[in-house]
Amino acid sequence: MYDATTAPVHAALLNALTVLAPQHIELINESMNHSGYFEGKESHFKLTIVSDAFAGKRLVARHQQIYALVAPLLTAQGGSVHALAIHAYTPDEWQGQSPDSPLCASKRQAQ
Repeated sequence: MYDATTAPVHAALLNALTVLAPQHIELINESMNHSGYFEGKESHFKLTIVSDAFAGKRLVARHQQIYALVAPLLTAQGGSVHALAIHAYTPDEWQGQSPDSPLCASKRQAQ
């Protein structure tokens, strides 16, 4: 079973985002929802993050800020992180939401 406490990519992503001083951060490995999954794979993540650093910024600027921080992890070792779904909020916008991610096409067809 996947253990975030011993997952190097998961830990590195969280570490890279600490500069944003998030009031809330949740990083979920969703690799098992995609084709080609094997135990321990860290390729697809969903990030929900709440920070004052996003105040006055549009959604695109928030995503760009996050991507700038984690870019080395997205391109390292042949691009080990294939996808990062980002849900970025200011504390005023945050209401506990974390939208569900869709299954990849091969997983939807299998249902």
